[in-house]
Parts: sequence; C-alpha cells; structure tokens
Amino acid sequence: MFKKILIANRGEIALRVIRTCREMGIKTVAVYSTADAESLHVRFADEAVCIGPAPSKDSYLKIPNIIAAAEITNADAIHPGYGFLSENSRFSKICEEHDIKFIGASAEQIDRMGDKATAKETMIEAGVPVVPGSEGLLGSLEDTKKLAKEVGYPVMLKATAGGGGKGMRAVWKEEDIEKAFESAKQEAAAAFGNDGMYMEKLIEEPRHIEIQIIGDQYGKACHLSERDCSIQRRHQKLTEETPSPFMTDELRDAMGEAAVKAAEYIKYEGAGTVEFLVDKHRNFYFMEMNTRIQVEHPITEQVIDYDLIREQILVAAGVPISGKNYTPKLHSIECRINAEDPYNDFRPSPGRITTLHAPGGHGVRLDTHVYGGYAIPPNYDSMIAKLITTAQTREEAINKMKRALDEFVIEGIKTTIPFHRQLMDDPDFIAGNYTTAFMEGFKIKPIED
Repeated sequence: MFKKILIANRGEIALRVIRTCREMGIKTVAVYSTADAESLHVRFADEAVCIGPAPSKDSYLKIPNIIAAAEITNADAIHPGYGFLSENSRFSKICEEHDIKFIGASAEQIDRMGDKATAKETMIEAGVPVVPGSEGLLGSLEDTKKLAKEVGYPVMLKATAGGGGKGMRAVWKEEDIEKAFESAKQEAAAAFGNDGMYMEKLIEEPRHIEIQIIGDQYGKACHLSERDCSIQRRHQKLTEETPSPFMTDELRDAMGEAAVKAAEYIKYEGAGTVEFLVDKHRNFYFMEMNTRIQVEHPITEQVIDYDLIREQILVAAGVPISGKNYTPKLHSIECRINAEDPYNDFRPSPGRITTLHAPGGHGVRLDTHVYGGYAIPPNYDSMIAKLITTAQTREEAINKMKRALDEFVIEGIKTTIPFHRQLMDDPDFIAGNYTTAFMEGFKIKPIED
C-alpha cells in the first residue's frame, strides 16, 4: 500500500481524497496555488506545497511543478481528482517515468478513449452500441438517401467543420432530405469554407445516462449501476440522480454489460464512467468514456455503501476487484451548488462568504471546501459544494432535498441554491419526465417575499 499520496487538485475533491487517505492510514500532500493558500485542503493535508500563481496553467496544470512537489515530499502516488490533469495521458506517462503511481488510467487507455473518433472506433471493435451514421463524409445525394434509409429516420446532417449549430439539419422523412442536404451544404460552405457533411441517427428525446465502472490491473471490470445526468445547461451537469427514473431492470442489465465489455476490452484500470445517450424508446448508444472519478460519484457511494476513492487507491495498489455488479437499493440525488447568479444567466459570483449554515440530518451529505469567511477565487470552476440526499424512495429523496436546500444558507455571494429549490418543485422533474433539453424550457422564477 502507498505510504504517501499527493493530490494534484484543489477544492472539494482534494478534501474528499484526503479524508479517505486518512481513514486508510496514508499520508497526504496538498498542492496549491497562491489563490488557494487559505483553502481547507491545504489545512487538512499532512504536508502542503505551493506550486505557482493563481492561473491554472501556472499551477494546477504545470506538470513539472507537480512532479517536483511529489519528489521533494517523497510521495509514491498521485491522485489527480477530476478536471485539470486527470485525463492527461502525458501526465500519466510522466508519473510512470518518475516511478510515481498515477491513480487512474494508463496513458494508452486515456488516449484510446480521450479522442471521440478513436473511442467510437474502439467501441465498435468491442461490440458496444454507437450512434449509427456515416463512416466518413457523405458523397452524392443518392448515397445520402440510401444511407438515411439504412440508418433509419430521423437523421441529423452535420457539417464536418461545424460549430454553433451551423450546417446542421434534422430530417424526419425521406421527402425532406434533398432540401435539407443542399441547404446544409450551402450554409456550411458560407460559414466555414467547407461543405463536407456527415450523418448520424437523430436520438429522439435523449437522456444522458452514465454507468460507473471499476477495472483492476488484471483485466477484470464490474459496474456500480447508473446515474442520470440529463439535467444540464450548456453541457454542464446541474443535478444528477441514481437510479434513473427512466431505467428498467432490463435496460440496466444491458447498459451495465456494455459498459463492462468496453472497460475489459481496453483492460481499463481504475474508476471511470461509460456515458450513453438513451432515446425515448430506450435504445442506448455510446457517447464517451471519462477515464477518472466523476463529480457526481457520491450518489453512487450513497446507494450501494461503497467508497469509490478507497477502491481507486486499492486498485492502483494492485488489489483485485470483487467483480460484483451492483444494483442500487436506495435513491440519491445530487445538486451542484455553484457560485453563480441564476437570475442573471448563471453569471459567476466569486467573493467572500460572510455567512454559511450547512444543512444536516439523516440522509443528508454535503461535500464542500468552503466555510464562513472563505473567499472564492475567480480563477477556477464555480462549483463550491455538492448537496446529496439519500432515502428509501425517489419521492422521499426529493422531499429531503427540498428541506436541505431550505436549510442551506450562503451569504455574501450569489449561488444556485434558489434554482435547485425551484427544480425540486417542477412537475416534470417530480414525474421524472426530463431529457437533455429540459433546461431549454425552464424559467427561473423570482423569489417571492
């Protein structure tokens, strides 16, 4: 087992890793930028090393500084957390070259799953369902019509040089494809100077559902069930839950089997998630793989009583996994509390917290690194806390979240607490009727006096 682990991260995830390390009797090293000198992870670690000024590129992304910090403190492993260098294959490789264990995937595994095109090819080889579509650029209109019929309507035409929604057309029936094809090509040529097009099956009313997996050093993997991450704004998750209200036993078995197949095909080591888009007919398609611990990992821990950080460390130390797949027996919801103003287009709201009162009670968990008097720096991600409630049923978990949000007081800055409180009263959310488009029609109501 490792004697000392350096945590190459900040905020609540750094604190989360430190706590598990202390329970396992492992010494910890915190690294921090000058902006984070007063952060709790610096205070709670056994040792702390300043690795540079506030900008991430000069501190938390500065590989030489992090390796130097590990060497001067004699750390024998590095936990990257999430974000920053957690999915950087070069960092994983450099750790290996310096005989420091990277608690995560190997450089080769990160490379195979990091690039979406490479990942899709790998999953096709592994026999995991991917979104059907063209293998390369579309040729003539006749070829496009033929492929659309094979893929099955509806389809989405996309410009290969696309961005900002330009050169994209949804086509629901064959008689519309000619017009859509020609207009998309013209728009793409005007916008990008490139009229190349490709086609994908249009996923109807998609949900974003991910499967948590763990793989060991011996080629064995297992899954720890699903998380529904469909409530997003600009592709940033806001609220997650497990089990998904859309899930069936049959779908969970099929998705879990596909995720394990994906992990074992690349001999994946560590914690990771295989992310899927699921359409309204419960067909699922591989989207991407995150080769790291996820922000939303606590809800999985809550419903199966399992410390994912501990398991990451054990796997990295060479301990084989049990191989058991898990099904949740409870229901858990996570609300990401960000220092943002939900009444002003979620604009970031850094600053000093003047008052903080944390919620508590049975089934309430709060993962945070902030405290009364703490100044939130403007340099990093705006997430300041994760509020998690767990109960026997989904209805109970929602009611518990309402109560916990009502108790949660943060003053001095704006936060997304009012948004989440409103979400918990939304009829569609309560009914479990939501997709990745949910936020497009969601309006934040002003607080009533």
